[in-house]
Amino acid sequence: MIPDVDVIGFRFGIHYGDFRGHRGFTHSLTFAALLATLVAAAIVQFQTEVSRVSLFFYIFLATASHGLLDAMTNGGLGVAFFSPFDNSRYFLPWRPILVSPIGVTRFFSYRGLAVLKTEIIWIWLPSMLAIAIVMLSRRHSGEADISAR
Repeated sequence: MIPDVDVIGFRFGIHYGDFRGHRGFTHSLTFAALLATLVAAAIVQFQTEVSRVSLFFYIFLATASHGLLDAMTNGGLGVAFFSPFDNSRYFLPWRPILVSPIGVTRFFSYRGLAVLKTEIIWIWLPSMLAIAIVMLSRRHSGEADISAR
């Protein structure tokens, strides 16, 4: 959700299509890399079980996936994936996710419920399936290790 901090710009007169506008720099791969670098460096100071590189890639993929999913919506001006080097906005060719209304009161409406339905179908269910597959494969792998002993 951190990339969507850019909606605050509307209150300060920043236009949607600007560099700092919604789905601009904070949705770019550069921003994902910068955020991942900072967060991974901060977390590694407090724990030693996970490497900085692993944390970087995890946080980078989580942040970059936000822009990727936004590029699968049916509204807005697109995502500035390559900002600040290129501020062009892009959508993916396949856009099954309804664009979410901006604002809390607009989100809690019939339109918001329709958006949630498409997000459940196209984001949450596939994510849960992927997590289940990984957990089952790890369990199966762990059982194989135990039986090999």
